[in-house]
Amino acid sequence: MSVEDLGFRRAAPALAAFAAVRLLGLTVLAVWGAVVGSSPHTLLSARWDSLWYARIAAEGYGYEVLLPNGDVHSNLAFFPLLPWLERLVSAPTGLSYGSAGLVVSVVAGFAAAWGIFAVAELVHGRRVGVFAVAVWAALPVGIVQSMAYSESLFTALAAWSIHAALRGRWLTAGLLAAGAGLTRPVGAAVVAAVWVAAALAWRRGERSWRTVAGALLAPAGAAAYVLWVGARTGGGLLGYLDVQGGWGNGFDGGWAFAGFIGAKLASSAFLAGVGLIAGVVLVLWLYGKCVQQRQPVPLLVYCGIVVALALCASGYFGSKPRLLLPAFPLLLPPAVALARWRTGRAASVVGALALASAVYGAFWLNGSGPP
Repeated sequence: MSVEDLGFRRAAPALAAFAAVRLLGLTVLAVWGAVVGSSPHTLLSARWDSLWYARIAAEGYGYEVLLPNGDVHSNLAFFPLLPWLERLVSAPTGLSYGSAGLVVSVVAGFAAAWGIFAVAELVHGRRVGVFAVAVWAALPVGIVQSMAYSESLFTALAAWSIHAALRGRWLTAGLLAAGAGLTRPVGAAVVAAVWVAAALAWRRGERSWRTVAGALLAPAGAAAYVLWVGARTGGGLLGYLDVQGGWGNGFDGGWAFAGFIGAKLASSAFLAGVGLIAGVVLVLWLYGKCVQQRQPVPLLVYCGIVVALALCASGYFGSKPRLLLPAFPLLLPPAVALARWRTGRAASVVGALALASAVYGAFWLNGSGPP
């Protein structure tokens, strides 16, 4: 499949918008760092989860931290594709693994932007695709797209897998879904999307060995890693869940998150609690708009699972905006609205969002940062 087959020329405005927004974010981060004496490179590549990925790339699995309360933070919680790619980039370039992770994120960010454009164009047309990418880049936590994190890599694999499934390219869809399953636990959402797309195609009479092969390939990545972790820990099929439990992660239907919001409302951080409620309502409202717009069922399934896993996880409440980054179908309704406006007016709105995102991103990374 050539670059032209993927519509590079058609995607060029979207990729340019993505580059401009991300460059603005990095420029503001650099200026902020110069003022407060922080290192943008360190913030982007050598803090928080970036350190865990780099250690896996350098030493493999087996490192863990025992907390005073008895919990164990094991690096088995982190899926392997990003560290593998960090090794792949580091070997010929001599870059540190953290810096190699930044290279992977840059390439993956453009691949994700291109994939989001391709899906949006397929569903709503080219103009909507451009605005969907611009809004995705300008999300408040968009700076994560430029970090040595796995969100951009996962989003790229997810978007292109779903695009392939919607186009009936089953082997491609399955292989990319397997890659997504080696990147983040939420790879299950991509697998579900491919399975639903394959089932709908089968029901329409579009039956071939490729459809079956794609459906079988889709869960291979996640299944292989989860089974390997289970064998390594002796926990069997539940071994990976035990590893996540050591980090305080689990799925409780949102009960713990509701308690977290309730505690905010009952404290001096009342406004923060109100903001969290508004954020959840906005996400659910956007998903309702996705349903109203009759997005393809595989896209709705993927987005619904990403949202459910993000909002209903029992730990790391500050991570929820970051965990929602791959839920790009939520941005199609606002992209449709922007596409109906005059170009100048729509560009002004996106520009304002991008500037706000850049300032927030610099403030965030120089403060608590992504957990």
